[in-house]
Amino acid sequence: MQQTPPDVLGDDAKRHIDRLLADEDRLLANRRSRHAGRQPVHTAYVPADVFEAGTAAQWGRLALAALDEHASTAARLADATGVDHAMTASVWPRLVDKLDREPIEDLRIDLEDGYGQRSDDEEDRHVAAAAAAVGRAAAAGNLPASTGIRMKSLEASTRRRSLRSVERFVVGLLDGGGLPEGLVLTLPKVTSVAQVEAMTWACRRLEDGLGLRPGRLSLEIQVEAPQAVLGPDGTALVTRMIGAGGGRVSGLHFGTYDYTTALGIPAAQQSLAHPAADHAKLVMQLAAAGTGVRLSDGSSNVLPVGSTEQVHAAWALHARLVRHSLERGFYQGWDLHPNQLITRYLATFAFFAEGLPLAADRLRRYAERAESGTLDEPATAEALAGLLVRGVDCGALDPDEVLARTGLDRPALDAYAARRPVA
Repeated sequence: MQQTPPDVLGDDAKRHIDRLLADEDRLLANRRSRHAGRQPVHTAYVPADVFEAGTAAQWGRLALAALDEHASTAARLADATGVDHAMTASVWPRLVDKLDREPIEDLRIDLEDGYGQRSDDEEDRHVAAAAAAVGRAAAAGNLPASTGIRMKSLEASTRRRSLRSVERFVVGLLDGGGLPEGLVLTLPKVTSVAQVEAMTWACRRLEDGLGLRPGRLSLEIQVEAPQAVLGPDGTALVTRMIGAGGGRVSGLHFGTYDYTTALGIPAAQQSLAHPAADHAKLVMQLAAAGTGVRLSDGSSNVLPVGSTEQVHAAWALHARLVRHSLERGFYQGWDLHPNQLITRYLATFAFFAEGLPLAADRLRRYAERAESGTLDEPATAEALAGLLVRGVDCGALDPDEVLARTGLDRPALDAYAARRPVA
């Protein structure tokens, strides 16, 4: 005789467990970013006083001119950067096309360190001009997929000026035709959770006052102060900062030089590859894991300018640093000069091209449930698909080649990358 299934953990018990975990559910929801879609491979920083509607295209032209002057063939570029000759030759057509078609994926108009301290009238003029230029670029179809401003910090000395510029920039965008879809506000030199809470409140106030939908204003946190990595109580404050944004925080960006300077590291040794920088970024990775918040590495301040010898040395360094970031799961970084776009895309395209054969083969075998010498699981499939999706998005990989190698179309790749059921 079949027994009646037990119902010890019935509806009342399950409702009680829901109540016990309600606070944790809310905390987790607050930590999850509401922002999805393609992540840019870099952020180009342009001081507000020199930004124009055609800046992105101009950077591409300048990069192509530098390539023509200092490394007019794939072989010369390989010699200059130390990247494998065959690989450089393979990605060369995509590199040239990228610099012509989409030289900047993410652009930040800088009102902070790259801009400096100006009078209120001067900064007001530059903010208004920048907002108008964004509107013209958007109307002409020349605006990068993601664009925004880096405001001044919310420290007492710059707080009011920072908030004034943010409001004027947003209002100027609305007056000029509306907010671009990929608008981002970057908050620098964050030293406390309270600053993120205050900026989140300011964003809500702007949204309410200007008739914007809740959550329309996206925030990036720059992790460039040691206090953000390790608080006075010994906790990683950057973890709490993500929650303080209430789902508004879309990215954590590492600030190489402020951070290493604060630790007393000599200027000659300051680099995004320094062990102290890697430690901070590991904490950032742990804080952002599972939240959808994107990570970005910092920059190299060794610019590829001057003689060909100087340019080649700077390119070689930049290519190594970009590779260093990619291998550690930082798929985005800062670029400060048009000539850095060459090695940004060379190193990035080479990284994804090198990873294609293995990732495609393993993902195909996983999808087909075929036997192999590696026991892959959903987490591995997520990583394999994620690499292929990122490579296609930035132009490093041909979608048709990825389809041919994996047997998976883009919706299936996206589903594996997000660990969703695959149709």
